[in-house]
Amino acid sequence: MEVLSQLQTIFRDVFDDDNIVITRTSVADDVDDWDSLAQVNLILCVERFWGIKFSLDEISNFKNVGQLVDLIEKKIGV
Repeated sequence: MEVLSQLQTIFRDVFDDDNIVITRTSVADDVDDWDSLAQVNLILCVERFWGIKFSLDEISNFKNVGQLVDLIEKKIGV
């Protein structure tokens, strides 16, 4: 299963919404309730799922879901 698809499942769990559809261009404004607290929960779930860790710089620098996907792929060696 590709990273974006797995990430969509995580988004649906974090935001408790089975109808969320994310794309590489999705940003926080595209998802209801995506605020700073949700961002922390999302990052924690991503780190736990893939067994990776993000630095504060990495977290603060991604602008959309595509950049998050690229970073995850880089860390897991895809």
